Amino acid sequence: MNKNAWVLPDQLADVLPRQARTLEALRRGLLDLYRRHGYELVMPPLVEYTDALLDDTDDDLDLRTVKWADAVTGKTLAIRADMTPQVARIDAHLLNRSGVARLCYFGSVFHARAAGLLTSREPMHIGAEVYGHSGLEADAEIQSLLLASLRFCQLPGVRLDVSHAQIVRALLARAPQLQYDKDAVYSALQAKDTAALHTLTRACDEEVGSALLALVDLYGGVEVLERARTSLPPYAEISKALDELQTLATLDDSGALQFDLADLTGYDYHTGVMFTAYCTGMPNAIARGGRYDHIGERFGRARPATGFSLDLREVTELLPCAAPSTAIAAPWIMTPDLRKAVESLRAAGEVVIQLTEQHQHEEDEFVCDRELVLDAGQWVVQPIKAK
Repeated sequence: MNKNAWVLPDQLADVLPRQARTLEALRRGLLDLYRRHGYELVMPPLVEYTDALLDDTDDDLDLRTVKWADAVTGKTLAIRADMTPQVARIDAHLLNRSGVARLCYFGSVFHARAAGLLTSREPMHIGAEVYGHSGLEADAEIQSLLLASLRFCQLPGVRLDVSHAQIVRALLARAPQLQYDKDAVYSALQAKDTAALHTLTRACDEEVGSALLALVDLYGGVEVLERARTSLPPYAEISKALDELQTLATLDDSGALQFDLADLTGYDYHTGVMFTAYCTGMPNAIARGGRYDHIGERFGRARPATGFSLDLREVTELLPCAAPSTAIAAPWIMTPDLRKAVESLRAAGEVVIQLTEQHQHEEDEFVCDRELVLDAGQWVVQPIKAK
């Protein structure tokens, strides 16, 4: 017998009863929220061929994906590390609609390497995607739905940072000297490393270099957008991006919306508006999303697409466990009249837990405040008297 058989691999954990009930309540509530907005639920498989889950541009996703040779076909299989490509595949080839498709999903993903020291290698993702509409209306809907999701979860200190992928792309398109240092530029912007940016932009056009350096300080409330109009060149792509962000700024008055024009996580993936959600008590982003119009290209049918994904496992780590529910204790005997009484109570929505006299009630999720007792030949519910 292996004495350590109960030990789990690093950064994997069981979800125990009360936390599991919190997670399940969030899952049900969020999927109901998405349904009320017209989103249809899809359930892709845990395992697919690698060419469906990965493309050549996302090295980070490739490193986080577990792969092996299929014993049946000899092809390379992978456990999904992200569900968005799967939903794009469903939209492109299984549904194959010409109009707008609103899809939502929930499921576990698995990472060969955790995203951070305190994060799980098995996130539980829930998300929503809009396919088939390139207009800002789709991005606005996703922004509003993401904020509604975070409010439903009752997370403390929610902040949604909004950025736009086309701003930096417009600058780099005018700086061919930076073509081979593009990744380094994005990394320096993400880290707000002005010294590195000074070094990288030394040889490029002064207008572009100054604009890239200005992005580091362009974060905060809606006033950032006005500062950006004076700090950045009036290129058509940048003006259009700032106009889109300005419109999105008018859609929420909760104070949760912020702008960080140097927050470019996933820059090689996104093609427009980008969302990153944070909250008090969690150093990592709690949700990410944005526009990624090229995601369907690998399936031969690129469609406009925007959406978000939220990790419910991390969310439940931030919330108090659900309070125990009240329950009715009943004898654990097999008499027909008792069984009928128990079934009737359960059908009415009551939790009934049957116990023998030798067993104590030990469930974390339930507190038995009543009991089913035989009184004058009838099974009746009575309060449990304090001992």
